[in-house]
Amino acid sequence: MATPLNIIIACGGTGGHLFPGIAVAQQLKAMGHRPVLLISRKDVDAEASKKYGDLEFHTVQAIAKPPLLSLRTPGFLWNLVRTYFNCKSIIRKEKADVVIGMGGFTSLPPVRAGHKLGLRTFVHDSNAMPGKSNRMTARWCTAVLLGLKEAARFFGKSRCIVTGTPVREELTHLPSREQARQQLGLPQDKTVILVTGGSQGAKNLNSMLIEAAKADPEVYYYVIAGKQDCERVQELAAGAENIRVIGFCSDMPSAYAAADGVIARAGASTLTELSMIGKACLLVPFPYAADDHQTHNAKVFTEQHAAVMCQQSELTNEVVHKFVHGTIMDPDARTAMENAMKAQARPDAAQCIAETITA
Repeated sequence: MATPLNIIIACGGTGGHLFPGIAVAQQLKAMGHRPVLLISRKDVDAEASKKYGDLEFHTVQAIAKPPLLSLRTPGFLWNLVRTYFNCKSIIRKEKADVVIGMGGFTSLPPVRAGHKLGLRTFVHDSNAMPGKSNRMTARWCTAVLLGLKEAARFFGKSRCIVTGTPVREELTHLPSREQARQQLGLPQDKTVILVTGGSQGAKNLNSMLIEAAKADPEVYYYVIAGKQDCERVQELAAGAENIRVIGFCSDMPSAYAAADGVIARAGASTLTELSMIGKACLLVPFPYAADDHQTHNAKVFTEQHAAVMCQQSELTNEVVHKFVHGTIMDPDARTAMENAMKAQARPDAAQCIAETITA
């Protein structure tokens, strides 16, 4: 094996950046390298660092970029500079050889610091429409790693490599449908639809799906509402025996395995997971996502007949029921969509990224 490397992975802030970073870290560690993950101080990052006790974590300040003319802009810039110097100190202390950012403004300071210190640097973008921060970060990178080839045209003269987006190791080994339903207490004899709004923007989607579920009593809906919206959604679903509402699911492998179909946002991480396991899905892009990137993500999959898409403004009970009864409960239609979804998967994404940044 080549000389073991110390590799900084900046991946905090959201699950869409964090979990792919963890997957890359696990692959690097299996290859004999030493990954060190930089995460934010958010709860999602803190919970993950406890769950993956075999990995090394550092916390750094990371805040979302406000609108350009916002009164919060000076504070954002000050924190960005402060985080840059903090990252520079960590990179030196850990004697890093390589720095990779998994996307967002959490990636910019460490990648910039690594570049200034003369290290090989990379940024990974998982969306079809890359964010402004990644396009900015790319100017300091040895190469840009892409989850979807459609993003390459946004990175100008940067060297782009399509690697796919990694998924957590536990999602590569799902339990059986029967075991998963027993584990989660779901009915064995009904069609089960998993509803998940992702880490943001789930409130309106939750309300619409509860209404649709109430009008469809022969189908069971398993709704991951998010911690902040759980109590409200449980009240909306009160009395409906075909709806289970939870705030957070700590066993997503079982949730995916138990479901016959999925209704979800179109975040890149969610789509990567759905393609890996081959689930037929109805995608409802978050309408306020930056640059409407979730719609761009969804189009990549719908153009391959791997999913159906409906904008939130057009979502009705009829749309939901058509997906459930016309696709999920039609064996031929469902199998065709599942196969098309599996064809979009890149199961070697973590390995491809690890080999690229250590070459």
